[in-house]
Amino acid sequence: MLLLRKISLVQFKNYTAERFEFNKRITGITGRNGSGKTNLLDAIYYICFTKSYFTSSEAQNTQYQTNGFRLEAYMDKKGQEGKIVCTVKDGKKDISLNDEPYDRFSHHIGKYPAVMIAPDDAEIILGGSEERRKWLDALLCQLHPGYLDNLITYQKILQQRNSLLKTIATQGGNQDALLDVFDEQLVYHGTPVFEVRRDFLPSFIRQVQELYDYLAGQHEVVNIQYQCGLHEQPFNKLLASNRYKDMMMQRTTGGIHRDDLQFLLDDHAMKTSASQGQRKSFLFALKLAQFEVIRQHKKFPPLLLLDDVFEKLDRERVSRLISLVSGPTYGQVFITDTHAERLLDAFKENEDSFQLIKMR
Repeated sequence: MLLLRKISLVQFKNYTAERFEFNKRITGITGRNGSGKTNLLDAIYYICFTKSYFTSSEAQNTQYQTNGFRLEAYMDKKGQEGKIVCTVKDGKKDISLNDEPYDRFSHHIGKYPAVMIAPDDAEIILGGSEERRKWLDALLCQLHPGYLDNLITYQKILQQRNSLLKTIATQGGNQDALLDVFDEQLVYHGTPVFEVRRDFLPSFIRQVQELYDYLAGQHEVVNIQYQCGLHEQPFNKLLASNRYKDMMMQRTTGGIHRDDLQFLLDDHAMKTSASQGQRKSFLFALKLAQFEVIRQHKKFPPLLLLDDVFEKLDRERVSRLISLVSGPTYGQVFITDTHAERLLDAFKENEDSFQLIKMR
């Protein structure tokens, strides 16, 4: 079991200095809009992922008119306590586990897994391909230690290659030898990422289907198609065949950074053909299948962070969701809502394992 015992927030978003202790498996967090419910969930997410769920800007994570923030949390994983400290000061970030600082933050990812479900997640379905890659990468980096390292290195090489392509366009000259070096490195780091993505999705979609049927209360065929140029040809040949085009466009037009996922409902694009209710059922099924995959892989359930789900789902879907997360295969759950009575009523059958935190 993975349990967050306590967390302190200093100058994080709207918190000047606050401390929370969690003594039950399910924690309801209630308060008016703007009171800090979502920010508390984001602090928990930050502790697990070394970054915010909602923004890549540390300035937006820092309380107004201050120069940094500090998060400290105590986790219990299979009986072993872990003290995690994240600090950002004057733009410098430091993260430590049990007072030992990390030299690479990527080494922390996956140690304390978590799954967040938030209102903006609709962008995974409705937004561009980058949103879907971000979601998939956040899942896979918790399962495969080398995945994130390959991805980070790939992105650095990609930036260097794109910069070289711009230089060729403005200054001319033959840079084939240097492009060959970049291509070789892209292939070396990108091919394992492609293989992990490709091999993961077939079994994952079966779990999504099962959860979709449960949440929707009916059977409709859902599917995920992985779209990648590496299905058609090896990465080195793809780069070679695109080189002239890349020089014209001044960017790398083929590779894993262009991958996309197409979500389908009865063989039609969910983005355009599914109803709002169908998309919500699919989104929750996607996230809960993510939870289940991590649980099976880690042999313990990740933290589950549910933000404002009562406002986003109808009563029947909420009832099914609450029944599911209250079950024995789920671990520690954090759930926010503006109405304390609604939380208390939803978990009245689990009152022995339920704690309510009221924001001031």
